[in-house]
Amino acid sequence: MSSSTELCPKWHHSPYGPWTKVKKRQQAVVGFLEANRISFQEVDITNAEERRLWMYRHIPPEKHPDKGNPLPPQIFNGDCYCGDYEDFFQSKENNTVFTFLGLSSPPSVKDSES
Repeated sequence: MSSSTELCPKWHHSPYGPWTKVKKRQQAVVGFLEANRISFQEVDITNAEERRLWMYRHIPPEKHPDKGNPLPPQIFNGDCYCGDYEDFFQSKENNTVFTFLGLSSPPSVKDSES
């Protein structure tokens, strides 16, 4: 497991999004985190105005679309914004996911078996 000073990533999502693309992206993030035994916290923003507003306030202005609000999934580590799905995907392609998530290293096999 990660050291006690590290926070676990959390991702904001909406399971009832009408967009297949959003749902597939959310599943891709969760699938990767689970496959790599990365602890995470899901934050459902459906019918949760306070959580949705928190998410919007913590996303940097340059990551907001010209129209509307940023769509899930949005990834944070504590209050620190990591990025959106595109950033996550790019970090996977570059093999830099742990850096992207603000984690020091992958969990060791020994840690993940305990």
